[in-house]
Amino acid sequence: MTVYRCFVEKRKPFAVEAAHTLADLREALRSDKIESVRILNRYDIENIDEEDYLSARYTILSEPQVDDLYEETAPAAAEDEWVFAVEYLPGQFDQRADSCAQCIQLSTMKTRPDVASARVYYIKGDLDEADKAKIRETLINPVESREASLD
Repeated sequence: MTVYRCFVEKRKPFAVEAAHTLADLREALRSDKIESVRILNRYDIENIDEEDYLSARYTILSEPQVDDLYEETAPAAAEDEWVFAVEYLPGQFDQRADSCAQCIQLSTMKTRPDVASARVYYIKGDLDEADKAKIRETLINPVESREASLD
């Protein structure tokens, strides 16, 4: 069966979490090198019909009034943006993925789909490798999560 992938991002006025993350990272780096932060939630969903997936996109995965949804591929990064993703370790409970799967099951009245989620960070600024390492250290808790592939 097909694996459907989408990315969901809060629009600028509603991106409160991204604004808080920007403030946290500036404090962690003790620098204003970071100009902006964007956060996208990535969903990989399988064992679901195309019709059910299409229905869930704008009712369960996103809110059309406040979110932008990207199908299959994330938006391209700007030249001065660094992109990386974070996912839960295998065996760790992923509340976002579990809630999504439960909602899809309830709305379709079919078997629960398999859902995996990750957070994709777009960090804009003049960052060196030490800055990137500090950002990873700040955003990735090694007990429960790891850096994810962007593919």
